[in-house]
Amino acid sequence: EDLSPSHALSAAQGRWLQTSALCQPWRCHPWGGAVGPSRNPPAQLGAAGCQFVAALPTGTSGWSPDPRDKQPWLQIDLMQKHRINAVATQGTFNTYDWLTRYILLFADHPTSWKPFFQQGSNWTFFGNVNESGVVRHDLHYPIFARYIRIIPVAWNPRGKIGLRLGLYGCPYRSHVLYFDGDDAISYRFRAKRISTLEDDISFNFKTLEQDGVLMHGEGSQGDYITVELKQAQLYLHISLGELGPGGGHTTVTVGSLLDDQHWHSLHIERFGHHVNLTLDGEVKRFRCRGTFDQLDLDTELFFGGVIDQDKQHLTYRQNFRGCVENIIFNGVNIADLARHRRPNIRFEGNVGHYCQDQLNNPITFAGINNYVRVPGIPRRNRLAVSFRFRSWDTAGLLLYTSFADRLGSLEVVLSEGQINVTITQPGHRLNDGFWHSVQLVAREGSAVVTIDDDDGAEFRVAHPFQLRTGSQYFFGGCPKPASVTGCRSNQTAFHGCLQMLNVDMQPVDVELLVLHRLAQYFNVYFNVCGITDRCTPNLCEHDGRCIQSWDDFMCICDLTGYKGETCHKSLYKESCDAYRVSGKTSGNYTIDPDGSGPLKPFTVYCDIREDRAWTIIRHNRHYATRVTGSSVDQPYLGVVEYWNASWAEVSALANASEYCEQRIELHCYSSRLLNTPSGLPFSFWMGRHDERHYYWGGSRPGIQRCACGLDKNCADPKYFCNCDADHALWRTDKGLLTFVDHLPVTQVVVGDTNRSGSEAQFLLGPLRCYGDRNTWNTVSFNRGAALLFPTFQANHSLDISFYFKTTAPSGVFLENPGTRNYIRVELNSTATRDVVFAYDIGNGDENLTVRSVVPWNDDEWHQVKAELNVKLARLRVDKLPWVVRPAPPQSFVRLDFDRPLYVGAAEHKMRPFLGCLRALRMNGVTLNLEGKANETEGVRVNCTGHCQDPPVPCQNSGLCVERYSHYSCNCSISAFDGPFCNHDIGGYFEEGTWIRYNILPMSLYAAREFASIISSPWEPLPGYNLTSEEVSFSFSTTSAPAVLLYVSSFVKDYMAVLIKDDGSLQLRYQLGTSPYVFALTTKPVTDGRPHRVNITRLHRTLYTQVWGCGEGGSKLDSPKNLYLGRVMETGVIDPEIQRYNTPGFSGCLSGVKFNTLVPLKAIFRPTSPVRPYSIRGELVESSCASMLPLTTILIPPEMDPWYMGTGRCRGGTPEGREPPVVTFLLLLIGGALVLLYFYYHRYKGSYHTNEPKAIQDYGSAAKPLSTRKDQNLPQILEEPKAD
Repeated sequence: EDLSPSHALSAAQGRWLQTSALCQPWRCHPWGGAVGPSRNPPAQLGAAGCQFVAALPTGTSGWSPDPRDKQPWLQIDLMQKHRINAVATQGTFNTYDWLTRYILLFADHPTSWKPFFQQGSNWTFFGNVNESGVVRHDLHYPIFARYIRIIPVAWNPRGKIGLRLGLYGCPYRSHVLYFDGDDAISYRFRAKRISTLEDDISFNFKTLEQDGVLMHGEGSQGDYITVELKQAQLYLHISLGELGPGGGHTTVTVGSLLDDQHWHSLHIERFGHHVNLTLDGEVKRFRCRGTFDQLDLDTELFFGGVIDQDKQHLTYRQNFRGCVENIIFNGVNIADLARHRRPNIRFEGNVGHYCQDQLNNPITFAGINNYVRVPGIPRRNRLAVSFRFRSWDTAGLLLYTSFADRLGSLEVVLSEGQINVTITQPGHRLNDGFWHSVQLVAREGSAVVTIDDDDGAEFRVAHPFQLRTGSQYFFGGCPKPASVTGCRSNQTAFHGCLQMLNVDMQPVDVELLVLHRLAQYFNVYFNVCGITDRCTPNLCEHDGRCIQSWDDFMCICDLTGYKGETCHKSLYKESCDAYRVSGKTSGNYTIDPDGSGPLKPFTVYCDIREDRAWTIIRHNRHYATRVTGSSVDQPYLGVVEYWNASWAEVSALANASEYCEQRIELHCYSSRLLNTPSGLPFSFWMGRHDERHYYWGGSRPGIQRCACGLDKNCADPKYFCNCDADHALWRTDKGLLTFVDHLPVTQVVVGDTNRSGSEAQFLLGPLRCYGDRNTWNTVSFNRGAALLFPTFQANHSLDISFYFKTTAPSGVFLENPGTRNYIRVELNSTATRDVVFAYDIGNGDENLTVRSVVPWNDDEWHQVKAELNVKLARLRVDKLPWVVRPAPPQSFVRLDFDRPLYVGAAEHKMRPFLGCLRALRMNGVTLNLEGKANETEGVRVNCTGHCQDPPVPCQNSGLCVERYSHYSCNCSISAFDGPFCNHDIGGYFEEGTWIRYNILPMSLYAAREFASIISSPWEPLPGYNLTSEEVSFSFSTTSAPAVLLYVSSFVKDYMAVLIKDDGSLQLRYQLGTSPYVFALTTKPVTDGRPHRVNITRLHRTLYTQVWGCGEGGSKLDSPKNLYLGRVMETGVIDPEIQRYNTPGFSGCLSGVKFNTLVPLKAIFRPTSPVRPYSIRGELVESSCASMLPLTTILIPPEMDPWYMGTGRCRGGTPEGREPPVVTFLLLLIGGALVLLYFYYHRYKGSYHTNEPKAIQDYGSAAKPLSTRKDQNLPQILEEPKAD
């Protein structure tokens, strides 16, 4: 059922309670289970049973408030008081609606609630993680209440609030007594004296008073037991008697803030000397002092106070005022006896049998910016306000009001635990560093204080007092001892300046004071005012508030999000991933991507998963924005306002993330998007640094098109966006923007909705990011070198953090020198156990040293943190304690550097560091070490510690990446996957199946041709490199003929690998003028066994030599598409290719790679929403080369299509005889090649076969074999057979 936002349910509705008779009214034994909703009529709810289940509905019912309600709650009326032992929650049936956190309130009256605090003083309960599971919380102490209220705190972000609730407990029979402060009762024992070895006493109470006697009993031998409230704490006094002096008195306190007008449960269990004192679930176990172990009491036991107090040995105590229920003393229900007026109960005053609540309606202020605004009657000349409060905080604003007509204001402040009332009239405070005059005139019965000669600043006191002037006046302080000097003020001495002193209406002659002729003085300076403003400039960062005294200043960092001596260090982590590593779960968190940098922290939602944490930032454009009447000249500017963060702050998050995405959608009706006659789009979006971007979601930078333009499935094939078709019906262009350096989206500009009937709507998804590309910004220094960065700019604070790993004994991590100042962090050359932070900030050379018991050069990562500000300098390595050096008083930090920042060595490459550095941050800014790395100078990207000689190498073009204590293989540019890029990815092609992979779109080709005319040669395109080409793949088949791989171009150039009718493998290509054909094998490859082909060209220009020295092209020009299985290219195709193109390849292809393009991996392991491929027919993932041997079979030179040969063109280099040594070497090399040729071809055919070898076990200790290219020649790996 869909209930109202703030809904109260009554148990009389007959769907929440189930009862049974299983326990006594005062001793419930809870049970429970999730059952269906009870249909018992209301009359059964009053049965004698005390145990029930408020059931979780099993159908489609549940509570789901209106999402517009900002403060929803669910209230349940149990119709009578109950003892609740547990609470259970469940989401709404078959929805995404469930609570993840909530607050539980309980009460006897619906206007006075008390929150239930779990152990640890946490009042927030964790809820559900899905809609079907039941989460039960057993309360660590039972609560007694009629009303229960649930306040949602958080819920599933993909849904809304949804709740099915269960309460476990039983009805509670209550026998109540009300004491008015002058009342009391006593329970008379049957015997005149009782002596007990064990006692069991329990009762509940509630009150608004802080003090009062709850129970008292005593014996003639000195034994007693007393329970009372003092300052809203419960005190238990007990004595069992003592032979010697002291009496064996024992006092124990428990609880606090018990004057809250809510029920509290007290239970005292004693056995001999051992006592368990339990109050609201808090248990204190103690042993009574004394010799005896029995409690001897005389005559009677008092409750609510003491009757005939003069006859008791109890000093005066205030009687209890409030309610007490179910008083049980050793099994006797005293409250029930009092209710029936039994003769063994004696009354004092008018004890009531009800509980009279005083409803004061308290308000809890629990937020950062909480307030309550109450209207008042304006323009009255009398102000009257009163209130009560309670708090643990030492400071806070209790009341503020501003006067009408700008007459000032009044505020009541809790300051240092005291109340300060300040009435402010137009003007300033007096401790502002300026001169202020003070005139004091006092007479008997009156005194007038005038400030700054302002009649409006007079303060008059009219109070009877006598006045007789003394013989001396003390200014600025009191000399000691007071008994001698007569100055008895306890106030601290004044620090500041005084002038124009007048006493008895006569000016004080300062010259006589200097000569000691008029008076005495100490520690003062005449004729000078030495005051200074220590808060100008304000050294407190990030809007920290500066307060100062005479000789120092202090930064107040409250509500800034920062901490430290100068509010420099952020309170929050830099990303959601950092919260994930620290063990947090999904929820709202505050992050600070630039740490101590200038950008403020902001709140995001962290979707924390096992392997990554998504940072999600929402904004005001989450829902559709309708646009009409806009044009290119006057477009609609949809500004994106991110929640809790500015554009710069969101950009900092994106810049530090490994991956980001943001979905953008445009719904159009007769409204165009990117296609315009002028070339500039009608609509576009703006990203970081206010840059315009003309590609849409699902596309990529540099091309002006949408996702359908890449997939070639737009509504009109002539355009690259659905909206550009300009149809009079609704079309949509949408997709993900994933280029991190362009995000976030800051504005969406729409410019074609001014025509009749045209309209557009755009939506923008939240920015979603994960990863941290700063943490692993790593370089390794292999020889003496330094990375130079711009001079480090710092104001008055700096912080440095980085990781290092080395085996070298010493070296400088970084240094920024200057003419006078410098900073340097180094591994000490004299002791490898020392990390040193040395600096000169104007006070001379200083340093801090962290010393370890083991050397730091252990080839493991270590973290270094250094901080420096006007208050102190400190250094820390790993988890060792901070080494701190306080700055001298009244010092100043000078960080004036005029030379570059050196990383990896000191200035002039002195004392170089050899090892690895990563994640170098200075004042929140990550230094791009990888961007400065230069391998020729001895600085490599990544840390080559593990990657230099890995136990298992990364195979198949996998890139080795250093990690904290291991390495991993990046297989993004490999056609394989797996931990070492050794798992083949392939597909099985049915006959007629083909794949087209787009290498170069037509738009980029046209742009390239245009750029080649007006500018320098075109740079290499994605997937294509002008200096090298590499084609590799594996296959197995039993059919021929077939085209395995075909690369087309925008001109006549092509490359093809095909199987001829006789089953042999052939390479055909055309580079320029005419086609060239090379037989790669002479033996059929249609044996159904896996074969591998590898064709490469590296740093060569291809020439084919014929008798007339005809010259071919130098490169495969303008690659367009790559086909697998069959060629379906438009235009003219070589007839020989057409001959082998039918009926198509049937078999398995795997590990296909053309330069950096891996088409099969893009299909079966997609990493991008862009799909640059088309598939026709049945394609099933398979691996046809997983059993290939690791031995590489070399192809002889005559079969290498890229082999240059030894002939020379007639028009080439001038002829001449070679030197004899060169001729001899050439003959020697030729002879060796001939021998190798005959060795490898000593059997029939053109390839070598052996028995298949087992796949290398990477878990073994032996080093696996690896494929190695000894020549840059085409290679064919085939399945060997037995010799």
